[in-house]
Amino acid sequence: MEKAYLMAVLPGPAPPEGVDELLELKELLATAGAEVVGEMVQRRDRPDPRTYFGKGKLADLQSELGRLEPDLVVVEDELTPNQQRNLEDRLGLRVIDRAALILDIFAQHAHTAEGKLQVELAQLQFNLSRMTGKGIALSRLGGGIGTRGPGETQLEVDRRVARKRISTVKKRLRDVSSSREVMRRSRLASRLPLIALAGYTNTGKSTLLNALTSSQVAVRDRLFETVDPTTRAYEFAGQTYLLTDTVGFIRKLPHQLVEAFHSTLEETLVAHLILHVADASNHEDELEQMNAAVDSVLDAIEAEGIPRLLVLNKIDLLEPEQEAFLRRIYPDAVFVSACNGEGLERLKERVRDFFNARLVSVEMMFPYGDGRSIGEVYRLGSDVEIESIQEGVIVSARLPREEVERFAKYMLKGREGKRQPDTD
Repeated sequence: MEKAYLMAVLPGPAPPEGVDELLELKELLATAGAEVVGEMVQRRDRPDPRTYFGKGKLADLQSELGRLEPDLVVVEDELTPNQQRNLEDRLGLRVIDRAALILDIFAQHAHTAEGKLQVELAQLQFNLSRMTGKGIALSRLGGGIGTRGPGETQLEVDRRVARKRISTVKKRLRDVSSSREVMRRSRLASRLPLIALAGYTNTGKSTLLNALTSSQVAVRDRLFETVDPTTRAYEFAGQTYLLTDTVGFIRKLPHQLVEAFHSTLEETLVAHLILHVADASNHEDELEQMNAAVDSVLDAIEAEGIPRLLVLNKIDLLEPEQEAFLRRIYPDAVFVSACNGEGLERLKERVRDFFNARLVSVEMMFPYGDGRSIGEVYRLGSDVEIESIQEGVIVSARLPREEVERFAKYMLKGREGKRQPDTD
């Protein structure tokens, strides 16, 4: 295992004893397969624009690194190319930031062709801005004709190769993504209720998917275990629902990942309902921050208009008073344990009630011989009843609100007197 030393610039006073401000970064490193050998935090409003740490703190850091001899330094924030280069020059060690660490984890956990291409694209875009010359041999000698050095020429070649590869990966990604688009259209055409699982990484979304659908999706207690989206079906009260598990979110998610995984995140955009899965065992403040991070990413991908149902998972880890406290704070949430099954029936009921609320009771009259339209009603609606009269076939049903308009010409004005289709 590589030995990593952590550094962070954090505003405000030090937290209460027992609160680890770098816990998430440590969990990321554990997932990546590194051992944390030390950490240093500087209290200031913003990082130094050149070296991240101030001069005095940087000297303390150099002394500490000389004592511990780590393999790399990991920074809590995303560094600018200049900050990263200056830190590596001063410390004499490899320096990576939070964004590079997350990209590395995604590279480990991507298994499908699309997932691997998405990670490669994100890494290429991230590294392109950090391509700079090292030392005199690879530095810019100046600007203008006759002043360019061989180092700059090599740098330009490297950048051109990277841009060409980015273009190639984007094209391959479009080709691979087309198959996902076909499957997505197929699900939409089926008119089945579509549900997306979204939430902070490692909150138990995949475990919940397995519990609801009796699937065997890979589950491990580490961050970003699921990178590739998975869709499974489950039935409840005679209705089939499609449930999609999406990539987990995190604070300071690199924008390159949001862009590269756009086609994957679109799985959320086509859902009728988002189940926002959160870890109920987290501290109240941490839970609130994680929920805010998820809402921020959902808003960034334009999913703010899709209804959401908060699902607080892992209640098996709570003491009774903790659960009672959370139930007061989140009265509309569903409390479940994907591990032992507690609350799953209630969750299914809440999902059923949501989709039932989208149904509108209608009464229509179809002419004899229009079996195709009647078949559509059976496929789209529920509680379908048929009555044959002299003028045609009376069909009573409950249809999704957004599908009512397509049958407008068949709608009946009322039950009194002779039934007539609505011709308005």
